[in-house]
Amino acid sequence: MNQRCESVAARLLSLRGMQRVPTDRMEMFQLRDFLAPSLCEALIRLIDSGRRPSTIADDNGDRYFRTSETCDLDADEGAVAELEERLFAIAGIAHELGEPVQGQRYDVGQEFKPHTDYFTPGGPDYDKYCAQAGQRTWTFMVYLNQVKSGGGTRFKAINKIFQPETGKILCWNNRRPDGSVNPFTLHHGMRVRKGLKYVITKWYREKPWG
Repeated sequence: MNQRCESVAARLLSLRGMQRVPTDRMEMFQLRDFLAPSLCEALIRLIDSGRRPSTIADDNGDRYFRTSETCDLDADEGAVAELEERLFAIAGIAHELGEPVQGQRYDVGQEFKPHTDYFTPGGPDYDKYCAQAGQRTWTFMVYLNQVKSGGGTRFKAINKIFQPETGKILCWNNRRPDGSVNPFTLHHGMRVRKGLKYVITKWYREKPWG
């Protein structure tokens, strides 16, 4: 396991206001008010200006599996740079291990059906996506707005649904303690029933990105 990621859980738990989700099935944390509303609004504007249909790595033939829109956020944008520094401050993961920040927008009826963030070993695209930077380690997801209805993130294995709250961050380790992938991290970006949902996702890898 990459030494630079081993102490992430302990570091997160040491932060004021950080809550560890009570489960022995995965390492997972949440922190409310991680981002100020003004920074959330700036990131939403960037997502709206560059959004495109979302894609998935391993095409399972279900055209409705992921129906949101995605924006690849430019690291040179001031709001993105500020976000990156805040993520580094809480996690301590080296910048070079991070994928570029992505933003997602969900309209009414849109969802991302149950999936994991890691790439399935032996899957059709595993070698393509993991050959250079290795497997995904941690996921950091930030809700940018309060959704009028729906849009929660459901982790069925731990019987937990997280509701969108402006500025709240969820953090979880996609691996078990031995470094293998953790199937209990399966999660569902549930359908938005009313309004819009905006989130940020930041993934980290075992080796430097790019």
